[in-house]
Amino acid sequence: MGSSLRFNYFRWRYFRRFKLILFLASSLILIRFTKTSIFIDIYALLTKPLLPGSAQKEWISNGVRIEQQAKLILLEEDNKRLRELLSLQKSSNKKKITAAVISRTPSGWWQQIIINKGSIHGIKIGNSVVGPGGLLGRVQKVTPTTAIIQLLTSPNSRIGVWAPRTKRHGLLIGLGTNRPRLIFFEREPKEKPGDLISTSPASTLIAPNLPVGIIQLVNKQAMPSPYASVQLIAAPHAIDWVQIKLK
Repeated sequence: MGSSLRFNYFRWRYFRRFKLILFLASSLILIRFTKTSIFIDIYALLTKPLLPGSAQKEWISNGVRIEQQAKLILLEEDNKRLRELLSLQKSSNKKKITAAVISRTPSGWWQQIIINKGSIHGIKIGNSVVGPGGLLGRVQKVTPTTAIIQLLTSPNSRIGVWAPRTKRHGLLIGLGTNRPRLIFFEREPKEKPGDLISTSPASTLIAPNLPVGIIQLVNKQAMPSPYASVQLIAAPHAIDWVQIKLK
């Protein structure tokens, strides 16, 4: 009788241990093949009645408000761009052609753009190209239906410019950044920050009297000649429509 009870006790004990080992092994296998996603699901199910809490609700409200503000800003910017485009299109005539920017590469972001008008529209190499605000560059290459525009910010760009206040000429050189450099011809320039830079009123290679930029900084001590940094009025990095001035 005693031996029978002892046998049943040990059998129950070993069976219980076997079930525990089986449970642990099954759990490990489940974790291995589900990659713990089952525990994430269980946690989500248990915490669902508690969410969202007050903090989460505030985060959601702030996120929605920021999204709405961002959309409003984007709509305002889009409306501004469309108004500028409409203004360009209305001013198009036999001496001006409006075109869309259809291509630009990240590596040449400050160097060139490609537009959707070409030689069949009357565009020629050397034509001046303007955007909202002022001069952007010149036509560098033309196909029948497209044209490549060399921007004023291109390292290969060199154009003569004019300072209306001092009535002096200078050379605007692209640096591959958003601010080209103005090289003065005089050793002691009279130009100062805030001065307007334009194309020369007597220019024949470029359309005359076009706004170009505003002087931001003047370095009179630079060698071999003084120079100034110029902020272009027409932002080349944000242009999607241009106007070509025909000769």
